[in-house]
Amino acid sequence: MGNPPPRRAHGATRNGLSQMSRKFDHVAMLLGGLSAEREVSLNSGKECADALEEAGYRVSRVDVGPDIADQLKSLKPDVCFNALHGKWGEDGCMQGLLETLAIPYTHSGVLASALAMHKEQAKIVLAAAGVPVAESIVVARKNVVQEHQMARPYVIKPVAEGSSVGVYIVNKEHNAPPMKIAEEGDGEDELMIERYIPGRELTSAVVGDTVLGVTEILPAEGLDFYDYEAKYAEGGSKHVLPANISSNIYRSIQKLALRAHKALGCRGVTRTDFRFDDQSGGAGELICLEVNTQPGMTVTSLVPELARHHGWTFGDLVCWIVEDASCHR
Repeated sequence: MGNPPPRRAHGATRNGLSQMSRKFDHVAMLLGGLSAEREVSLNSGKECADALEEAGYRVSRVDVGPDIADQLKSLKPDVCFNALHGKWGEDGCMQGLLETLAIPYTHSGVLASALAMHKEQAKIVLAAAGVPVAESIVVARKNVVQEHQMARPYVIKPVAEGSSVGVYIVNKEHNAPPMKIAEEGDGEDELMIERYIPGRELTSAVVGDTVLGVTEILPAEGLDFYDYEAKYAEGGSKHVLPANISSNIYRSIQKLALRAHKALGCRGVTRTDFRFDDQSGGAGELICLEVNTQPGMTVTSLVPELARHHGWTFGDLVCWIVEDASCHR
């Protein structure tokens, strides 16, 4: 194992974050929403709103519902900070509405958001760009519970969800897939079956054109993987930053995170998750799991932690995200 490589900026600097001239004053903080990740969004939005108010912005906190278009027309904000997570928030729907209303917004645009959220379509683009992904198939939910669709171990996950919602690992000792899958889905009738990649959970973030460091995520004892509880419950996981991996693997993750960000056409901030099989007798694979176009911004979140390691305060990061906002992203 070795030390991480020297930081290599690809654009933004700390001064670039903290000394940007302001284009906006009134920020609508979009939070909550209608997805399974509502509570996380409320937390992310609150912390970002607090930081923006401390920095001198006027912030309107908007709990997003079906009347969001009317709310925004009434508020007339200069910009929307999209702190929503999951469906209707980071899948292109909200981005399309904001384009229609001609309100500048943060994070990725319509196409990149929709593409990154749909795991199977994202894999096609990432693989074409040279980013390694795990083999997978998309199967009707009713068939998933009838028999194993892939050699064990494998992972069952929604095709278009975030935060490890509805994810199951099927190990060799499981004689059949979990039957409760049949009761879930919120109307979604297809699931992804993906080859399980053993080893370590690693992640990196991109801010603009700057790739940050690499964090290893260790789920708390008793948790099988970096699931929803590990992501957001206090003490659910331990973050090792910088990750204790070889400098070659460290650099490879940074390079692939930036490549994935660009391949999907992302803007603003993204976080890309990987698995690295360094087990004794393992394949030594480094596999990209997914690109998160609106990563969490809570006290336990990875991106603010990576930014701090790079020398940026939480306020620096949040202000940069706002001032980077635009339409036609």
